[in-house]
Parts: sequence; structure tokens; C-alpha cells
Amino acid sequence: MRLLVGTEGELLSFDGTTREVLAEGPVPCIAVEDGSWLAIAEDHIVLRSNDAGDVGRIRGLTANCLIADGDGALVGTSEAHLVRAAGGSSQRVQSFDRVPTRDTWYTPWGGPPDTRSLTRDAGGAMFANVHVGGILRSDDGRAWRPTAMDVDADVHQVLAHPNESGLVYAATAIGLASSTDAGDTWGFEDDGLHAAYCRAVAVAGDTLLLSASRSHTGRQAALYRRAIAGGVFERCTRGLPEWFADNVDTHCVHARDSDAVVGTSDGSVYVSADAGASWERVLDGERPVRSVALL
Repeated sequence: MRLLVGTEGELLSFDGTTREVLAEGPVPCIAVEDGSWLAIAEDHIVLRSNDAGDVGRIRGLTANCLIADGDGALVGTSEAHLVRAAGGSSQRVQSFDRVPTRDTWYTPWGGPPDTRSLTRDAGGAMFANVHVGGILRSDDGRAWRPTAMDVDADVHQVLAHPNESGLVYAATAIGLASSTDAGDTWGFEDDGLHAAYCRAVAVAGDTLLLSASRSHTGRQAALYRRAIAGGVFERCTRGLPEWFADNVDTHCVHARDSDAVVGTSDGSVYVSADAGASWERVLDGERPVRSVALL
């Protein structure tokens, strides 16, 4: 199991014994696909594992999230924009700026909203989560439209199932949201959770992983698991602290098949080989973790 860990100061690779610094940080998001990775470094540089140089640089905005897009990347930024980075240059996605619900997006503190997470489903549809602005969908990465997600659900991460088209999940302030029709309808669940404020979600084979706490302050933060097919969430306890010191945040939970990884604000990284049933701490004393991924 090879881990990629983005912290406040660097991008790390860890294979269980060797820790290697790949780039300077901060690194808010890592995306993996077909054995390669993309990452945001220094909050504006898009890096790729098989490139000597950077894919592109985001000018005048902070890069928050990304997914692969052909030979480049689609990057979500501050002020709720999307930017396509490729060949060392970047260009705003104009259709995203013209989404008709844009004037309803907001933040509780009065600042501009952000594009917070991006995902692609097995059929190629893309989904973008605006905080706070719901979830948008594009079938080609160019024309974007709102899904049926209520803006006020306060979505923190959207994640498409890696193998099933149209099956999409979202970690929201009112529990787990799920859609089986690519966002045309959404349902909400919080059965088994001690609190409904959720920040991160991941698919580990037949299991769903979800972080939850009592509020944005991270009070009583924990990780949960539940079968994809449904049921009640159960708290992950074996090998994890009773409560995390802060929210397990967007991009800080990742899974591939039954392997999973969690990074925390106190600089610890935990891994699981059984879809979250048990965990082992493999790194500690790092700078606060902002993103994790499994290769």
C-alpha cells in the first residue's frame, strides 16, 4: 500500500517504511487515476506524477480541488470558479460562471463561496460541490447545470461511486446525501451517527466511510462505516482515537477497494486493510494533514 499525504507543508509518499517528500506544500487535494496522481501544491500549482514540470498554475485564485481532465486537470478554486489547467497554462470554465443558481451561493460568514470538491462517475459525468452552493453536474466538463441538491444542505464533499454510473454521495451538514440518478434526486441519512455534521466520504469496496462531528468546530469528530447496500452507520473504533481532535475534513479520507486511509489535523495518518473495520496509525508528528490518497 503506497500512500500520498498532503500536509500544510509538503506532499509525502509513504510505502510503509520509506517517507519521501515529493513537493513543497501546502497540498489541499490529491487525485489518483490509473496509477498516476495529480496534486495541488502551494495552493496554486497543479503537479502530475509523470511530468517533469507543472501542469499549470492558477493565477489570482486559490486552488482547492481537482480531477484529471484529458492531458490536464479541472481545478476548483476560491470564489467558486472552475479552471482547466493543461500544457502549463490555465483557463476559466465560462459555463460554470454562468450557472443560473450562482446568485444563491453564499457562506455563513459572508465571504465568497468556494468550489470545494470534484468527482467523476463511471460514465464520465462530472460533479462539483460549491460551499455553500449545492452540487453541479456536467456530462462533458464544459456545460454545467445544478443538480437537485438544496443549497442550504451545506455540502462539504461530493463523491461518485467509482464503478456505478449515476450513484453519487455527498457529505453534508445534515448527514449523508445519496443519489442513484446522477443528482436528479437526493435522499438523506444519519441513522447510527452521533451527529449529522459530515465533512468527508469515501467508497471502500462494498463499504461507505463517512466522517461526522457535532459542528464546524469539530466537536466530537469520528469516522463511521456502513454497507453500500444500506443499513445503519457504525462508528470506527478499533485503532482510532475515541474522538478526533478536529473534523476529519474534505479530502482527508480516501479508499481503494478494501484499503482506506485517514489523515488528521494533528498530523496523524491511519490505514485500514478491511474497509474501515480496524485501523493502524502509520505516521504521526506530521504537519496538519490536508489531503490523502492511495496509489
